[in-house]
Amino acid sequence: MPFAGVSGAALLRRAIAAMREAGLSLRALSGVYRTPAWPPGAAQPDYFNAVVEIDAAGLTPQALFELLSGIERRFGRERRARWESRTLDLDIVAMEGFTGRFGDLELPHARAHERAFVLAPLAEIAPVWRHPVLSRSAAELLAALGTGQGYRRVDDLSPPGG
Repeated sequence: MPFAGVSGAALLRRAIAAMREAGLSLRALSGVYRTPAWPPGAAQPDYFNAVVEIDAAGLTPQALFELLSGIERRFGRERRARWESRTLDLDIVAMEGFTGRFGDLELPHARAHERAFVLAPLAEIAPVWRHPVLSRSAAELLAALGTGQGYRRVDDLSPPGG
């Protein structure tokens, strides 16, 4: 496996490079956030999370999902059981103009509004982004969670094009 032993921000940087290599144009990158594994009490190491805003012009939700799933597989991802340990997890939180089910994908992501590990980096790069169903901003949704989900910003990622 080409990414064995790579974790944290280094793994996220390689995933971002793979997105660019796949032809995706990146508009914005959050910092790297460290959070306890999900679900709470999982016997897994902490997660490292970031949010990337992608210019998905011309891609359907299912096409973007398939492209990102291919990148996950390159990083050794196998989908066997919900919430199992994984090498890389690339989720689509939302796509402008799309709500509902698209094959294996639900937009917006069904539980993103409940998870600080999504909302903290999202609020960093798009604090006024509004959840298309709940009509609340990323910053408002994060504030509503309170402090119980323990997240902290631990690193920077290279800017788009950098």
